[in-house]
Amino acid sequence: MPVVVFVAPFFLETTLRFLKATAELPGVRLGLVSQDPVSGLPESIRSRLAAGEVLPDALDPGMIAEAVRRIGRSLGPVHRLLGALEQLQVPLAQVREVLDIDGMKVPAARNFRDKALMKETLQAAGVPCARHVLAGSREQVREFLDKTGYPVVVKPIDGAGGKDTHRVEDPAGLEAALAAAEPTPERPVLMEEFVRGDEHSFDCVSIHGRQVWHSLSHYYPGPLEVLENPWIQWCVMIPREVDDARYNDIRHVASRALDALGVGTALSHMEWFRRQDGSIAVSEVGARPPGAQFTTLISYANEIDLYGAWADLMVYERFQPPERKYAAGAAYLRGQGEGPIRKILGLDRIRDLIGDLVVEARLPEPGSRRSGSYEGDGYIIVRHPRTEVVRQALQRIVETVRLEC
Repeated sequence: MPVVVFVAPFFLETTLRFLKATAELPGVRLGLVSQDPVSGLPESIRSRLAAGEVLPDALDPGMIAEAVRRIGRSLGPVHRLLGALEQLQVPLAQVREVLDIDGMKVPAARNFRDKALMKETLQAAGVPCARHVLAGSREQVREFLDKTGYPVVVKPIDGAGGKDTHRVEDPAGLEAALAAAEPTPERPVLMEEFVRGDEHSFDCVSIHGRQVWHSLSHYYPGPLEVLENPWIQWCVMIPREVDDARYNDIRHVASRALDALGVGTALSHMEWFRRQDGSIAVSEVGARPPGAQFTTLISYANEIDLYGAWADLMVYERFQPPERKYAAGAAYLRGQGEGPIRKILGLDRIRDLIGDLVVEARLPEPGSRRSGSYEGDGYIIVRHPRTEVVRQALQRIVETVRLEC
């Protein structure tokens, strides 16, 4: 009976879905490491835990290691150490090395987490990506701009979810970005060429480095534009035609990228661009499940529980590739204006237009505060066997539904 330790610093909604899926695996004795008290868990999860450790900082590898040791003394040797957050991947790899636990180790984890190292690794492997430099001084910033010109993207080397990522259009914008993150040799910033084109993701299941299944998505518009404009209601669409020949090039590029980074066994999430001339540029790759309801979307499109499939993959290293039966999409709703959300407009109209396509929705209560997250204050998920039907439904949602503040 394998002993599995799941690290969940905070009991976020998506994290709990992955934790619950792991807890429900047959034959697993589950230990939990967290910052939030175990008493705050739903009974359906709490009742399945064999051990729990609450830490002051559940992102600290030293603290995690000590907690895993204590769980091991209680339950027996730990076979797997898991966590779904981007920020956890290097600390978990460090603990696996110290305690000799199977799974991704530090070199590969750093390839995925350190954006500058990632780009260097991809470039060395011949994977197309945006021109970039790791700038430890303003002089290096200027040298890069002499080569690329504006616009450029400025980001931290260990960012997640677009946090602290800035598109810089001119010298004034550059000064604002550098004032927020002054480049130093100890804390450099990653400068990237701004890629113009359509943005997508490539989500892939790998077992011992062999890619066994993938999914694709389209962003409308791209995440950076969403971050820059808090009022934009955006969409993600997963087409049914996942095996279409027009995606052959990204399948080939993604395989080379994952091999170069050393993916091992994982559900990975790659963001990439289709440039205006049709060429590809890989943006970033994470060795963890996608956020922003992507796992839910893929579940609906394939009629599977991808949360449970991820847990089975990470614990037992097995995955049954599903058939793509539907297109699916999510429209992310964001409050318009300032202050708390007063009311939701347009819901009755949407029910009349596409109510039969809606498979899941989360809507904010009137009076609730805006989340401030790029995921927005709520979402509506739709699916249909035809991709174009889903695309049109998403467009109708973002044009019709309004969260008035």
